Amino acid sequence: MESLDKFSEFVIFRIGDFAFTAGKVITVALTLLITILVVWLIKLLMIRKRSPSKFDRGNIYALFQIIKYVIWIISILLILETLGLKLNALLAGSAALLVGIGLGLQNTFINFIAGIILLFEGSIKVGDILEVDGQVVRILKIGLRTSKAINRDDIVIILPNSLMTSNKVINWSHQEKKTRFRIKVGVAYGSDVNLVIKILKESALEHPEITHRESILARFIDFGNSSLDFELLFFSDNVFRIENVKSDIRRIINRKFIENNVTIPFPQVDLHFRSDDTGFFEKTKHVT
Repeated sequence: MESLDKFSEFVIFRIGDFAFTAGKVITVALTLLITILVVWLIKLLMIRKRSPSKFDRGNIYALFQIIKYVIWIISILLILETLGLKLNALLAGSAALLVGIGLGLQNTFINFIAGIILLFEGSIKVGDILEVDGQVVRILKIGLRTSKAINRDDIVIILPNSLMTSNKVINWSHQEKKTRFRIKVGVAYGSDVNLVIKILKESALEHPEITHRESILARFIDFGNSSLDFELLFFSDNVFRIENVKSDIRRIINRKFIENNVTIPFPQVDLHFRSDDTGFFEKTKHVT
C-alpha cells in the first residue's frame, strides 16, 4: 500500500503551486473511460430497446443528445475538481477575457442556444425532410451548434442551428408522412378537355410510388396565352426524391399525349415586315 501511495503522489510535472501527479492522471483517465462507457451503454439501450411510447426515432435521438451533454458536463467538472482547479477563482480572474471571448463567439452562442431549443422542442427531428433556403434536405444529425443534413444530390450540408429556428423552414415530415404534389401542363386550344383529364389521372395511376390513389385529382385551371392549362395533384411518400417521381409521370403524360394526338403547344413568333418612306424595313414581333 505504501508503494501505491508513493506512486500516486509521484509528481510528473509542476506549474507553480499546481502539481500534476500520477494519481491525478489515473483518476482523469478512469473518469474519461467511465464517461465514454456510460454514454455508449445509454445509446445502446435507447436504440435497441424501443419502448411503446410516443417517442419516435427523432425524439429518442434528441433525448440521448441531451443526456450525453449532461453526463459530459458532470464528467468535466469532476476532472477539474480532481486536478484541483478552483472554478470560482478561475472565473473571477478571467472575467474580462471571458467578456471578450463572449463578444467574439456571439454567433456560436446563438447557435448553441438554438441547438438546445431544437433538441427540447422536437419540432425538427433526425430523419425529417426540410426545405431550407430553397433546398430540400434530410436531417442526419442535430448537434448543439450545427446540424448535418443531406440534399437531393447526396451532398452533406452543415446547417447552423439558428438558421432553422429564426428563418422560415418548411418541414415536410412534421404532420403526416403523406404529402400532396402537383404537375402543371398545357395543351393546345381545341383539345378534348375530358380526354386530357383522363390521361392525367391514368398517368399518375401508372406510377408505383403514388399513394392514396382515390385522391388523385386532375383539373382544368385556366385559359393560358397559348394553351389550355391543367394541373395534376397526387400524394406520395417519397418526399425526398419527389422530383424523380414527377419526371417519371411527365414522361408517361408525354407518351399518352402522343398516343392520343394531344398537342402540347410552344410559344410561336410571327414576324411582320413593312416598308416605310425611307426604303428601310421595319420589323415587328408578335408572340403567341
